[in-house]
Amino acid sequence: MRFVIVGYGRVGSRTARILSDEGHEAIVVDNDPDRIERAESEGFETVHGSGSDEDILIDAGVDTADAIGAFSPDLNVNFAACMVGEHHDCRTVMRIDEDYREDIYEKYAADVDEIIYPERLGAAGAKTAMLGGDFNVVADLATNLQLTVLEITDDSPAVGKRISKLDLPADARIYAHGRARESLTIPLPGTELASGDEVAIITETDRADDVRAALLPASA
Repeated sequence: MRFVIVGYGRVGSRTARILSDEGHEAIVVDNDPDRIERAESEGFETVHGSGSDEDILIDAGVDTADAIGAFSPDLNVNFAACMVGEHHDCRTVMRIDEDYREDIYEKYAADVDEIIYPERLGAAGAKTAMLGGDFNVVADLATNLQLTVLEITDDSPAVGKRISKLDLPADARIYAHGRARESLTIPLPGTELASGDEVAIITETDRADDVRAALLPASA
């Protein structure tokens, strides 16, 4: 698969390396010459310029890419990059920092496929490590697995269904669930899904689209 990575900081560089290690193609976009030089020294194709500029993203191949990851520290750049990606039928993943207000999150969340919080992920890993666990064990042992959180919407085929009755791929597992605006917890088999719920799922990467089809409306 082919991916455009906007921003070659800690999040973008790590993501690009993981994708490359798994045999995918990652093209880096950054407006910082030093980061571009570092990306090139690590073997990545690069385009120097702002990730908010559609012409720059087209030079990077967004019009033929499978997805765009906007991981710069600038929320406006990230959102603009995702909107360009959406226009070119890319899957869009946007970084947002933890300190943004909930209304800011809601404003952007409806227009992109996924939002990630680097600070939240880092804090979760630190807490797990301090409690004696290994936050990275899944990634280390099974690089073909994907972890994702999806929101159940009004027109989702999963609304009203019990978790135990969902038509998911055989290898997919819902490992956490939360009602709207509540924290995720371990779900019970009899839990009935409602609009606004969030579910955290682990599945094989090549079955991720099947999972989304089971939980999201056809137009998502």
